[in-house]
Amino acid sequence: MSVLVTGVAGFIGAEVAGALLARGEAVVGVDNFSDQYDPVLKFARLKPLRETKGFTFLEADVAEREAMLGLAGKHGGLDRIVHLAAQSGVRQSMVDPYIYAQTNVMGHLVLLELARGLKDLKHFVYASASSVYGANRKLPFAVADRVDHPVSLYAATKRADELMTETYSHLYGLKATGLRYFTTYGPWGRPDMSPYIFAKAIHEGRPIELAHLGVLKRDYSYIDDMVAGTLAVLDKPPADAGHRVYNLGAARSEDLVQVIALLEKAFARKAIVELKPGEPGTLPETAADIADTTREFGWTPRVAVEEGIPKFVEWFKAYNRL
Repeated sequence: MSVLVTGVAGFIGAEVAGALLARGEAVVGVDNFSDQYDPVLKFARLKPLRETKGFTFLEADVAEREAMLGLAGKHGGLDRIVHLAAQSGVRQSMVDPYIYAQTNVMGHLVLLELARGLKDLKHFVYASASSVYGANRKLPFAVADRVDHPVSLYAATKRADELMTETYSHLYGLKATGLRYFTTYGPWGRPDMSPYIFAKAIHEGRPIELAHLGVLKRDYSYIDDMVAGTLAVLDKPPADAGHRVYNLGAARSEDLVQVIALLEKAFARKAIVELKPGEPGTLPETAADIADTTREFGWTPRVAVEEGIPKFVEWFKAYNRL
């Protein structure tokens, strides 16, 4: 039996696939190398996976019905799915909304159709996002909170994924779990996310632009913790047919000014910071309530930013040959 991992050349996808292979699982990986950011990083993430026994790769778009539904015939042993492929990020969803609907909504629907056609499927795990909490002012964000007021198209597409999965679970008895990932960072992280952007600016001596006049806090969650949480959830499907949603985050909100200070220390260089007004769709603070996740799966994050940021900078320097 094997696990299908979509978005396998992505940040979380590559690490999840690697962890599955390390414990002896067979993995079928799918990715289309979208140009949301430089695909060179995606190829680099994929290289060690393709050199590992038990890994099979298919270059395809998750919204391509023929290619994805054809996996049922070519890889009949698929018994679990970790669907991580997505067009991510708040700002870009306002620039190209069509690709967000195509990848995040149509792509998710295609994966649900694939899932319901796999007779041996044990569990369908997929990526949602902390962005679904939208204008929620209550902190930390809990799964029981209302999520009916998204403030970005990206958030709306991820909430749509949750609702579609709820429907498929009800109609077809699909065992499914959605994971609301909070800000994930670490080695091999995305270059369009703040740790990488800040690190690059500090190294190059360029200003860091901070929205909301610098009054921003994020639940920075280290990649190793997020992978461990994903696998813990994957290994424990619902006892009966059903759909669940959980938060995966550090349960600790970090002031971005403090994160920048940690980057300055790791680079031994001062940052140039420019304060900017708020941006549409940007939340001033995020924090995860993970009580349900810890209780159900025995998972707790272990790596604090004081440890994680230096590890990220070490990788950043090595990857960019600094």
